[in-house]
Amino acid sequence: MTDKKEKPKFREKLTEYGPKFMTIQELIAIILNTGKPGESITELADKLLKSYGTNQIKDIKSVVQLQESFGLPNAKACKLVACFELGRRLFKEPPPGAASRIITSPEDVYEFVKDMREFRKEKLRGLYLNARNHVVYKEDISVGTQTANLVSVSDVLRPAIEYAAVGIIIVHNHPSGDPDPSDEDIAITKKVVEATKIFDINLLDHVIVGKNGFVSLNEMGVM
Repeated sequence: MTDKKEKPKFREKLTEYGPKFMTIQELIAIILNTGKPGESITELADKLLKSYGTNQIKDIKSVVQLQESFGLPNAKACKLVACFELGRRLFKEPPPGAASRIITSPEDVYEFVKDMREFRKEKLRGLYLNARNHVVYKEDISVGTQTANLVSVSDVLRPAIEYAAVGIIIVHNHPSGDPDPSDEDIAITKKVVEATKIFDINLLDHVIVGKNGFVSLNEMGVM
């Protein structure tokens, strides 16, 4: 079967019945649009699926690998990588409680991260919010020692960009139990504030969790 006959067939099937009734090979074929010399779209799609398997194909991230291993043109390889990346980002399961969690105050933050009170080492956690203050993602960014936590601004920003967050709240614990900020805590906060401005993202707060309470650097006027 030629590409000329295959393309309309797959598109017509998708249009009439919807994606639910399409095989994975057929969906990949629609993305590829055309085959290559000596291989039809169906053959190329089937080759990709057999090489990666149904569980691994969604994790394709390398354009170069697709080009070198399957002889795909750059445009086709980019389309595949972009499609699978969109799927991972848009439909990734949110962390437990994140989809329904709304943060409007430092008290809300504390209730959401109270487990951090018991940590024996400093841990930095990022909460990433949409425009309606819903937590769309949370991530433990780094784990330090009992007395210090190394903070990478790029590690703080990366999930915000990846999940299209408009606001970030960073939280860390003090194993000593005293939530009062150190000079280093204040300096790091100001550093992250400046970095977020470049990407038009707001650092909404930096909350420090202690054994029996918390401190909001936003309420202290540090932000």
